[in-house]
Amino acid sequence: VQLQASGGGLVQAGGSLRLSCAASGTIFSLNDMGWYREAPGKERELVARRTSGGYTNYDNSVKGRFTISRDDTKKTVYLQMNSLLPEDTGVYFCNVVTGQDGISYWGQGTQVTVSS
Repeated sequence: VQLQASGGGLVQAGGSLRLSCAASGTIFSLNDMGWYREAPGKERELVARRTSGGYTNYDNSVKGRFTISRDDTKKTVYLQMNSLLPEDTGVYFCNVVTGQDGISYWGQGTQVTVSS
């Protein structure tokens, strides 16, 4: 299973970005799909996650600004990020858990930089 993330970039505070992460390989079903980020000097942390049943959870810092969605027919998870803040800066990693074996996979990371 491979994950290909895209959509990162440089944006001014208050702007928006949309991240995408497409999974490929032998996948019969997908359980949880989510996004994590590593801010400079910090550990990787959960940003948003969506289960196969539609349950979502967000880090408190992004609630009301970010929206996670998924298209299982395309094996893709998205993160719509609005009202971006400089503290949203970091490398964003997608993560999926396959349904057939429960293995967790990580994407390569995409850089998001928000300037003030």
